[in-house]
Amino acid sequence: MSFIDQLEPLVQIQEEATVSRTVMSVEGANVVLFTFDKGQELSEHTAAMPVFVQVLKGRLEVTGGDETVELVPGGLVHFTTRLPHAIRALEPSVMMLTMMTGSKS
Repeated sequence: MSFIDQLEPLVQIQEEATVSRTVMSVEGANVVLFTFDKGQELSEHTAAMPVFVQVLKGRLEVTGGDETVELVPGGLVHFTTRLPHAIRALEPSVMMLTMMTGSKS
């Protein structure tokens, strides 16, 4: 079992920046926390694996393919492998990215 008591204290929002930190790497998944100052973004890109995005604090505009949603704490977004997607912070935000890496042999 792997356990993290509180995620938010592991990262801090920095002015005019996007920052990431891997907080867990386990069989089948990696978990990365991102912080975004208002207006910061991850431009359109793809991932070589399926991913889940959750907001822990703040609000994000999330675009996947031709669809855009506003993601707030309690929401969840899934991107399939190689789906073009982008993320923009509507306010200072903390995001959790879970990358599904498959089983490690």
